[in-house]
Amino acid sequence: MSAALRLFSAGPGVTVQDGGRHGFLRYGVTGAGPMDPLAHALANRALGNPAGAAAIEISLGGTELTVEGAPVTIALAGGEFQVTLDGQALPPAVVTRLEPGARLKVRAGSAGVWCYLAVAGGLRLPDVLGSRATHTRTGMGGLDGRMLQAGDILPVGMAAGEIATGRIVAPLLDRPTESIRVLLGPQDDYFAPDQIATFLAGPWTIGSRSDRMACFLEGPRLSHKLGFNIPSDGVAMGAIQVPGEGLPIVLMADRQSTGGYPKIATVIGVDLGRLAQARPGTCIGFRAVSHAEAVQARAEEQSFLSGAITIERLLRSLFSPEFLLGLNLVDGWVDARAPA
Repeated sequence: MSAALRLFSAGPGVTVQDGGRHGFLRYGVTGAGPMDPLAHALANRALGNPAGAAAIEISLGGTELTVEGAPVTIALAGGEFQVTLDGQALPPAVVTRLEPGARLKVRAGSAGVWCYLAVAGGLRLPDVLGSRATHTRTGMGGLDGRMLQAGDILPVGMAAGEIATGRIVAPLLDRPTESIRVLLGPQDDYFAPDQIATFLAGPWTIGSRSDRMACFLEGPRLSHKLGFNIPSDGVAMGAIQVPGEGLPIVLMADRQSTGGYPKIATVIGVDLGRLAQARPGTCIGFRAVSHAEAVQARAEEQSFLSGAITIERLLRSLFSPEFLLGLNLVDGWVDARAPA
């Protein structure tokens, strides 16, 4: 019997995202994909899915859903979200089984902006230009090119084999924001050395306008040595543009395909999720690294994802007192003092 996820609720920004729509920037088609590529890949890898398989990207608005038709195994990874299954609290990074009718709730917790819900067997949705990633500004991909909403049904593919359940052990998800690594350029020559020093010294605060398209930074205003207009060229996720007002803008997953402001630096791929998980008002800093250091960081991340993902069995100590009191642990008692 086929299975499907049915959504009871979905806050703003909840979409379907896979590894991204690549190879079409020359035609003005944005890649989209996950805001936190590491967490997205980890949730999939914990289930034995390809790292870039389609999953639900959950924003601070959260979601609530159930499964219909047949049991499914799901994995969650990302920020420190609050997760409950039929009222029982679960770790924020976890693999668990959903029986038909069970209610899973994911809500914003103590930290992080994005959480990923992957399903064993993947989500059975049509490809658009080879990808299921949602880009809402163009209405492309995912479920009708839009954010998910209450009543949506997402068909699930067939999973192969048994999957271990429990807490996902992933120290790489503990990523402080005090030192986000960047490669200077490609237009760092548009800024005098003292302005580059100011950029690296900060401090910077994540602005309230930040979304999937860009992360707006608040802090010292940078000045340009050679003006703030350049011939438009292609932009990568993580490129840091500095427009005329002098406040940097970090381009994210839903960025435009080209930009005409000088790019003082680019966040390295491994640290994109670190930045994406910083909530508005968070103070962050940047650190310039070499190309070799960026490549080494990527190699370490890929080594982690390609190896065996550690799943730690959930212990009874993780269960709430309310849950334990609700269990029928004994069905009677005997007074040992009473005569036989």
